[in-house]
Amino acid sequence: MTKSISIDVPDAFAASYGAHGAEARAWVAGLPRLGGEFLERWGLRPDGRPAYGMASLVLPVLQADGTPAVLKLQQLREETAGTATGLRAWDGDGIVRLLDHDESSATQLLERLDAARPLSSIPDDTVALQVLAELMARLTSVAAPRGVRRLADIAAAMLDEVERAVPALRDPDEQRLVRTCAAAVAELVGEPGDRLLHWDLHYDNVLAGEREPWLAIDPEPLAGDPGFELLPALDNRWDEVEATGDVPGAVLRRFDLLTEALGLDRERATGWTLGRVLQNALWDIEDGKATLEPAQVAIATALLRRR
Repeated sequence: MTKSISIDVPDAFAASYGAHGAEARAWVAGLPRLGGEFLERWGLRPDGRPAYGMASLVLPVLQADGTPAVLKLQQLREETAGTATGLRAWDGDGIVRLLDHDESSATQLLERLDAARPLSSIPDDTVALQVLAELMARLTSVAAPRGVRRLADIAAAMLDEVERAVPALRDPDEQRLVRTCAAAVAELVGEPGDRLLHWDLHYDNVLAGEREPWLAIDPEPLAGDPGFELLPALDNRWDEVEATGDVPGAVLRRFDLLTEALGLDRERATGWTLGRVLQNALWDIEDGKATLEPAQVAIATALLRRR
C-alpha cells in the first residue's frame, strides 16, 4: 500500500487562519493532505519551507524538469474564485505567470519569484511608486474577461449599505466624509469601466523576478475603472508620507504620478479613489470599528480639497 504524501502546515498559519471560523478550521485541517495530492498530481518536489500570508499557504517546489515554482493553496471563496481567470488574461505581462490551476480547490501552480525582494525594499519611495505605476498601467490596459467580479456590482452594494453603516461612526465629521465618498460613487456608478484590475496592488504585492525585474502577485481580479486601483498605492509606507511634514502635498504628488502614468482623468480617478475609501470604511464598520483609519481620512480630505 502506497503511503500518501502530505505537507507541513506552519502552526502560526493554522492558528491565524483557523480563527476565522469552523469552515476555515476544516480547510486548514485538510491542508496537509490537499498539498500532498497536488505534489503528486503535478509531479512536484518540495524545495524549501512554506511561507504564508493572511489567506494562503505557499510552498516552494521544483517541477519534474527541475524548474522552480510555487504551489499556492488557498480556500475557494468569492475573493479567489476569479484569480485564475485574471491571471490567464494577463498571461504573465507584468504579473506572476500561472502554470497550472485546479478550479475546484483554487489551488495554483505559479512561477517562482524572489519573495525576499518585494518592491518595498527599494528605499526611494518615488522610484518604487514609478515602478508600481508602470505595472498598474500595463495591468489595467487589459480588458476584463468574463468570470471576474464587477465594480458595477461592488459599487451598487456599497451604496446600499451606507445609510445603515454610517451611524456606527462616532465622529460626525467622519460620518459626513463617508456620505461625501458615497455621493462621489453615486455620480460614477453608471460608468464603472471594463478594465482588468488587480484590486490590491501595493509594494508588498510586487516581487523581483527573473523574467522581468518586477512582477505583481496576489491579484483579486475585478472588472472596472482603473481609478479604483489607486488607493493601496497612495497609502503605501504611510510613515514616509507623514515624515514629509506636508501630508496633503505628499498624497497629491503620489496621486498625480499615478494618474499621469495611467493616463487617467483626475476627476474620475478622484471619485473612484473616494469609492475605495468608502469600501474600506464599510469594511471597518462591519468589523466593529467606530472610527476611520487616519490615513484614509487624510487621503480623502486631500483629494476633496483639490476638487
